[in-house]
Amino acid sequence: MRELVRTNDLVLVSAIGALLDGAGIFHLVLDQNMSVIEGSLGVLPRRILVNEDDNRAARQLLTEAGLAHELRPDDRQSI
Repeated sequence: MRELVRTNDLVLVSAIGALLDGAGIFHLVLDQNMSVIEGSLGVLPRRILVNEDDNRAARQLLTEAGLAHELRPDDRQSI
């Protein structure tokens, strides 16, 4: 799995999820249930991950949607 985005912005997480779903790209949102630990403050970022094989297409999709500035560096390191 490759990390695409790390953010505290729940609206952004939802929008990116909708874009990826629309393109048929499987993704996971990690750390979304951490609010139990942090007290619903929203200080812990959520991470959006995609399969290694979908990384390039997902990055292109987000770039075309004007979200390139939200992408994590593509360091070629798998999670």
